[in-house]
Parts: sequence; structure tokens; C-alpha cells
Amino acid sequence: MSTIFDKFSLKGKTAIITGGAGLLGAEFCRTLAEAGANVAVAELTEAAANSTAEQISRLGYKALPVQVNITQPDEVKTMVQKVLAAFGSVDVLVNSAALDPKFDPSHPGTNSGAFETFPVEMWRQALDVNLTGSFLCSQAVAEPMLKQGGGSIINLCSMYGLVGPDQRLYKKEGQPERFKPAYYPVTKAGILGLTRYLATYFAGKGIRANALTPGGIYNENDEEFLQNYSARAVMGRMARKDEMNGALLFLASDASSYMTGSNLVVDGGWTAW
Repeated sequence: MSTIFDKFSLKGKTAIITGGAGLLGAEFCRTLAEAGANVAVAELTEAAANSTAEQISRLGYKALPVQVNITQPDEVKTMVQKVLAAFGSVDVLVNSAALDPKFDPSHPGTNSGAFETFPVEMWRQALDVNLTGSFLCSQAVAEPMLKQGGGSIINLCSMYGLVGPDQRLYKKEGQPERFKPAYYPVTKAGILGLTRYLATYFAGKGIRANALTPGGIYNENDEEFLQNYSARAVMGRMARKDEMNGALLFLASDASSYMTGSNLVVDGGWTAW
């Protein structure tokens, strides 16, 4: 008889994590590897994929770096073929790659995000990466998952896919106005639609699709932003980057075997007000 801990095990399974070198992506790679999975670190640049894969390998886990542009169908198909050749299966897909306009010291920003003047080229690029990329990756893993009898697809949403951005957070005294651009909440809301579509399309075929919705993740944000954000969150703070890992593992593993088409919200209570 299996225990609850057995249900969280990913031993012998393989996971693809897009955006695998990102703030959350790297956490997800390590978490799934620790749970026993072979992990494929999918990134836009070879250097980023290699760096994260090497870190995981040094911990004693199996990691495959894969360079891929998720907006290109042929590259996505090649990615899946490489993973199948290396590990023999694709059991988990984490669609974590996305254009996310951040407001921390490492992301100074070159566009204000104002809706009235927002460039259509940037809008289209975001739709390609945030929505089309998740569509293409999900499409590419469908065939191997169907052949092996199932799998778990996890799409990263955002609390701004559920509620509108609080633009007051991004104002700073004496500095030009900046805004969370329209494409971010729009594409993240679209991710929920894609998740529900996949769940119902693959009904009865063993493929589960769920969304994970994080709140704001602390990344050396300045004190003013941190205080303003924390005042709006029920938990009174931003999330640590490791605080999505438990939810991610739950959705990836058999611990969530009766869950599909759902959205797991881990936002510190932001959307509960």
C-alpha cells in the first residue's frame, strides 16, 4: 500500500520545464529533480540552460539542458524529441517561460507600459511567448503523453490573470510613471482558458492540465515597492521564490491525481480581499 509520500514521488519520470533558468523555473527544476524526476531545462539561450542543468547535476540529479525558442514549432518538436531520446518519456510539462515586466533593480525597463502608446510589436511578441509558446509546448508533448497513457501539464498563471494590476504599486515619487502593461494580465488570463481547454479536451485520456497562480515573488525589490505590495497582501509580505515549489510538486505528482482543469492560487491572500 502506498503512502502519501509515495504519491509525491516522481521517481522514474521526466519533466520539461520551460523558462527553466528563471527565478521560479530554476526552483521548479530543482524541486522536481529532488522528487526523483529527470529534468529537461528548456531555455532560450544555451548558456542559461547549461548553467541551471549543471547546478542540478552537481546536486546528484539528472538534468538535460535544451536550447529552444518556444515560439517556433520546429524547435519545440525538436526539444521533445531530445528529451525522449535522453530519458524515454515525457511525464510532466511545466510551462513557466513568459515575458514578465518586472519592477526590481535588475529590470530597469525601457518602456513605460502606458496603454495609450504601447507598441503593437511588443504586444504581439508577448502573445507569442506567453500564450503561443505554452500552446506549442503542450501540443508537442501530447503525442508521447497519449502513447504512454498520461501526463501532467502545468501552466503558470499569475494573480494578475485573475484581477487587474494595481498600477499604484509602480509609481515612484519623482520618477516617470511606469505601468504593468496590458499584455501581462491578458496573456495570463488566456493561460487559464488554455488550461481548461486542455483538461476537457484530454478528458478520459490520462492527461491532466492545471494552472499554478503565484503572487508577487520577492527579487531584491526596493523598500518602497516592498512596503506597498505587502500592505495589499493578506500575508503582509511578498512570496519567497521557494514558496511555489510545494504547489508545483503537488500538481506534477500523483498527489493531485483527481485534479484537472483547476487553478491553484498561491498568492498570500492577494485575491481574497
